[in-house]
Order: sequence, then C-alpha cells, then structure tokens
Amino acid sequence: MIFLHSITPFIEVLIIAIILNYLLSFFWNTKSMDLVLGFFAFLLILGISSWLDLPVLHKILVLIGNVAAIAVIVLFQPELRIALSKLSLKGRRYREITEFDKFLDQLAASVYKMSEKRIGALIAIENEDSLEEYAQKAVLVNGEFSPELLETIFSVNTPLHDGAVIFRDKNILAAAVILPLSDDATQIARSMGTRHRAGLGLSHMTDALVVVVSEETGKVSVAREGIMTRGIKIDRFKGILRSIFNPPTRTKPGTKFNFWEWLRT
Repeated sequence: MIFLHSITPFIEVLIIAIILNYLLSFFWNTKSMDLVLGFFAFLLILGISSWLDLPVLHKILVLIGNVAAIAVIVLFQPELRIALSKLSLKGRRYREITEFDKFLDQLAASVYKMSEKRIGALIAIENEDSLEEYAQKAVLVNGEFSPELLETIFSVNTPLHDGAVIFRDKNILAAAVILPLSDDATQIARSMGTRHRAGLGLSHMTDALVVVVSEETGKVSVAREGIMTRGIKIDRFKGILRSIFNPPTRTKPGTKFNFWEWLRT
C-alpha cells in the first residue's frame, strides 16, 4: 500500500502527459490550435492570480472559466465528437474497414459501369511490389480516387485513356502508363487485345492485381500471378479485391501495438 502511494504522483503525471499529447496531436496545425493555446494562457494567468493572492482577478477568471467551458462544448461539439470517437480501441480498425468497403463499392461500380458502356480500361492495383518505375514514365496524378475521375481518364475523348491507371492504396498514382506485354501463348487468346496482354505481362513481373475491361465485349478480367481470369461478375470481383487488399488481412504478423502511434491516428 505504501508503495502504491509513493508511485501515485508518477502515475498522475503519466496520465496527464498522455492526455496533453493526445490533445496537442489532435489540434496541431488546425484552426482550433489557437483555442488550445488560449486555454493554456488562461490557466497560466489563473495560476499566477492564485500564487500572487489576487482574489478579485482570481474570482473573475473562475467565473469566466465556468462560462467558457460550456461555450467550448457547444461551439466545438463536432471536433470533440471526433476526438472522443478516436479513443475507441476498435475505432481505427472499424474505420479502415468502412473506408475500404466504400472504396471497393465505388471502384466496382465504376469498373462495371465502363463494362456496360464497353469503355476499355486497364487498372493496376499496387500490392507489395512497387510500381513506381512504371508510374515515373507516365503522367503522375497523385489524386484521390473518385468514380468520375477514373471514368474521365478512360473516356476515348481524353488524352490519358490509352494506357493503364496505377492505384496505390485508395489513390490514383498515375495514368497513361505503359505496361510490359506478355507473350504467354497459354494465356493469350485471339480475342484478347493489347490491354489483356499488358495486364498479363505486369502480373508476371509483379504481385499487382490488374483489372481489364474489354472494349470489344465489355467483359471484366482480372490478372494476378501470371493468370488471367475472364468474365468476372461484380460480386466475385469484390471478393477477390477484398481477399487481397482488405486492411486487417494485410497486417503483418508479429507487428507490435504502438500506443503513441495509435494516439496520433
């Protein structure tokens, strides 16, 4: 019991340090940071008024503090809701899954919309092997994915439609990418064009997953590890992508939980 009382101050300091670290990392480089700095300045003046025994000033600051606490809760309710939601231990994983499912639904809808309109498309989704060497020789986009952006790129009236698009995570890294062509006679059929050969060629050289939309038939094909699967329906398409790129399944085994990194996310 005596030992517990002796380490109590250290426990309190640690908890306060964690709270301050979380608050500062959340508000840093935002407009709300001015409010945080003002709050610390207010506490400093309050402490000085108490230390110098200035009762009138101290009383005024206490009254202002009571009103300001309610005002901050009302004015910054959205920011406080976000900050509190991040304290959930399952919040980060749930957020990753939700964001990935949203991305997957939008990508699948965009691909099969182009399929219905028979708009040719070639999409390379980066996995563990970097596709930087191909992106550097193309038109760098570095833009957040949206169905409108992807469909615009592959529109026949745009200069970027001839070539592949490279995805990195949930962003479009580059467009008009030239990929190596495959000469695998066992996988190439007569009905396959340059897009299919390019998709198959990249899948031979990297672990990327390549999606091909045929301009002639509108069929969606997927190439991975040197194998081309043709005529894939949308449900199977989602299942393939989810099995490879779903965030929880890509976590490397043996990775330790980083508390400070978790606080910053």
